[in-house]
Amino acid sequence: MEATVPDERPSAEGPATFREVFAQREFRAVFTAGALSWVGDYLAKAAVTLLVYQQTRSVALSAAAFAVSFLPWLLGGPLLAALAERYPYRRVMVTCDVIRMALMLLIAIPNLPVQAVLVLIFAATLANPPSQAAKSALLPQILAGDRLVVGLSLNSSVGQAAQVVGYLLGTAVAAINPAAALLINAATFAVSALLVRFGVQDRLPVMTSAHRSHLLRETTQGFQIVFRTPVLRAIAVLVFSAMLFSIVPEGLAAGWANRDGGRMDAGLAQALIMVANPLGFILGGLLVSRLFAPSRRLALMRPLAVLAPLALVPALFNPAPPVVALLAALCGFAVAGMLPMANGLFVQALRAEFRARAFGVMATGVQVIQGVAVLATGLLADRFSIPVVVGVWSAAGVLLMLVAALRWPDQQTVDNAIAAAVTANAAQAASAAQTATPGGRPTGGKPVDEPQAGKGHRRHAVT
Repeated sequence: MEATVPDERPSAEGPATFREVFAQREFRAVFTAGALSWVGDYLAKAAVTLLVYQQTRSVALSAAAFAVSFLPWLLGGPLLAALAERYPYRRVMVTCDVIRMALMLLIAIPNLPVQAVLVLIFAATLANPPSQAAKSALLPQILAGDRLVVGLSLNSSVGQAAQVVGYLLGTAVAAINPAAALLINAATFAVSALLVRFGVQDRLPVMTSAHRSHLLRETTQGFQIVFRTPVLRAIAVLVFSAMLFSIVPEGLAAGWANRDGGRMDAGLAQALIMVANPLGFILGGLLVSRLFAPSRRLALMRPLAVLAPLALVPALFNPAPPVVALLAALCGFAVAGMLPMANGLFVQALRAEFRARAFGVMATGVQVIQGVAVLATGLLADRFSIPVVVGVWSAAGVLLMLVAALRWPDQQTVDNAIAAAVTANAAQAASAAQTATPGGRPTGGKPVDEPQAGKGHRRHAVT
């Protein structure tokens, strides 16, 4: 059985459509499962923080209940993500959903001690890195070319929408009964597990037992592949730089809203600023991926990266909260316009066997960068006015993005990286095919499908 190699050369054809992407049954299953899990997650965060506060009347403990969900990424995100490489992606995602469902049911037990709640939340969020890494590595096996870029854009946009819906729904439900919100979250994980189990084909793990070494060594290889490959390193710098400033308005929203001097209700002002970036992100991700051809999106990627921090520089002039929200939305729009293209290029320049581990490196970096940005600007805001801090921070971001854009690898380097990844992936596919039975079925699993372009639709490069 011969392995087919997708044509990933640049194309000037129009963008893939949403209909083409959703025509893929596996993508529909993964997309719906992810949307449900995200809504449930954010709903549970709102519920748990309120539950802990009701039991303790401690703002610090309530904040700790919220912050503990980020700890797995900070303490061992790449290590946990490397586990996804060792097992079939579908099995990893289903197992993680079942674990999180069971732990959410335990957290919903009435009058559970706060310490037990925090431990269970931490245990539940340990499943996030391997689950998300498996999902990230699975999508390129389902979608190819420009369909992958559009799929990534849809995935990012629904994540932002889930944040808005989850927080609003979680606050409303938790105000009546926090345990009910946790039960709803458990139900979303159950449905997600069923969707993935019966909607996604079983595939052999990318890393066979013969290729396993030590988990720490495998994790280190993930860092090496990202930061020693010029194209992947350039993308990482671009993405990390974008995260360094785009999160700042959201992180400082409470302080910004309460210094408005009565021009606007503080709660409304805070809500406006906090939801502006996600809403701009949703709009940017959907419009840019749908309206522009792949070649034009590639040309727009670096200008949009510079525009993102530039949009926040006018904060220096101390605008009213609605204007701040507009600036944050424009920043989110620009980030969403460049991010799916950068993600798609990252996938195409990456060998398939490293996808989950590289995702763990990138996701952990994003979490750390966002936390550092909010912490640093918060400390600066104790000494200087928030508009000055955000304006100057963003101006520095413009300089950083200009440097990242000017140091972008030349086209030949990009093409060579993609060609090397395609060749390596083809060799790996041929090796995996040798383990299949004469009937085309791999040992211990269902048929391994390569992503197929639709009839008459040429695969586009993701660069």
